[in-house]
Amino acid sequence: MFQDESSSVTSSSSPLQVFSMMSLSPNLGSPYPWLRELKSEERGLYLIHLLLTCANHVANGSLENANIALEQISQLASPDGDTMQRMAAYFTEALADRILKAWPGLHKALNSTRITLLSEEILVRKLFFELFPFLKVAFVLTNQAIIEAMEGEKMVHIIDLNAAEPAQWVALIQALSARPEGPPHLRITGIHQQKEVLDQMAHRLIEEAEKLDIPFQFNPVVCKLENLDVDKLRVKTGEALAISSVLQLHSFLTSDDELLRKKSPLGSKNLNGIHLQRALQMNQSTLGELLEKDMVNGYSPSPDSASSSPLSSTGSVKVDSFLNALWGLSPKLMVVTEQDSNHNGSTLMERLLESLHFYAALFDCSESTVSRTSLERLKVEKMLFGEEIKNIIACEGAERKERHEKLEKWIQRLDLAGFGNVPLSYYGMLHARRLLQGYNCDGYKMKEENGCIVICWQDRPLFSVSAWRCRK
Repeated sequence: MFQDESSSVTSSSSPLQVFSMMSLSPNLGSPYPWLRELKSEERGLYLIHLLLTCANHVANGSLENANIALEQISQLASPDGDTMQRMAAYFTEALADRILKAWPGLHKALNSTRITLLSEEILVRKLFFELFPFLKVAFVLTNQAIIEAMEGEKMVHIIDLNAAEPAQWVALIQALSARPEGPPHLRITGIHQQKEVLDQMAHRLIEEAEKLDIPFQFNPVVCKLENLDVDKLRVKTGEALAISSVLQLHSFLTSDDELLRKKSPLGSKNLNGIHLQRALQMNQSTLGELLEKDMVNGYSPSPDSASSSPLSSTGSVKVDSFLNALWGLSPKLMVVTEQDSNHNGSTLMERLLESLHFYAALFDCSESTVSRTSLERLKVEKMLFGEEIKNIIACEGAERKERHEKLEKWIQRLDLAGFGNVPLSYYGMLHARRLLQGYNCDGYKMKEENGCIVICWQDRPLFSVSAWRCRK
């Protein structure tokens, strides 16, 4: 079937152009035996084509065609296959979930017995920290920036907006104990929604501080970050304050944007067909080339996703208010780590195209560094990457929390909130590079952008780290 369909296509046609000419009709038969004969590269390209086609059908409310595409994808995708198979499995689940949301009763019934344990979410984030270097690099850069900013200070207060990983502050306590002028009095305020997590962190940090004879106090604040009353953080007179935010600020971009969408809960039709048409005009012959050259869609970013675009007023009220409240605490330093990708576009196709790039890099990183049979890898991909993909693709309005944006947008927002950029130091970057080199993997890279650091897999930016001070 595959050879018959493609025999009339010229040799200059790209694989996706070949695939786009194939019918998605049920006449192909099930279980589409010819699909199983595709080589890995062909399969990856065809999965991209199917995902884009399916998303376009979903966005336009063509559910019968979306269903046919989903059936074909299910023959190729697999949560324990190669990079594209694994990633496609989670994008397929997300698209199917978006379709189901058109029938709230059905969606609720199918999810009514689903149990989401906060303890499992915490465990999987810890696995991500252990398996990949991204957060370790962020912690190294954050700690070095704090050490340099707090030089000579006798009373140091750190506010951790997501106090889940004690390793960062254990390392800082050890570094402060070696200060030539002696360690400061250190106070850490940890914010987390689960008391047990804060109790464990308090125990570990107090133990380390006592061992090194550092005056230390841990102040736990049990609440969701979105419910935090910044005025109650009890910053004392004479304390030099530092704030650490790791993958937290994007959640404040959430807004109830239902009014901005078409009446159909499946998605906005604007631009979706254009994105798909452009996506099928590619001439790359391999999946690697496809992803490396940022040509999954063969399109230039829309105004919503372009870094030079003005900040949208919709959804930024909460983040502006939160940043203004943090500015009101007069921190000597604030270090921000965020995902460096635009997953906050207004249309489904924009978010799909951007997130395909981002998660293809993460899944490729996973494929290159962790065994396919690793249970830990499967948990991270399913419970972290998969859930993020589902939130980006299937959710809208206040329910859509994973609104990742590029570093340029955060620079604009923080500047407007009264913060000035503090270039990360050469010593911090040197230490971080050594950490990456310790993984013995050429794929991990770092680059400097405007005094900030972007952590990459190959040439794909994944996470950014930036440091800020209050402009008076």
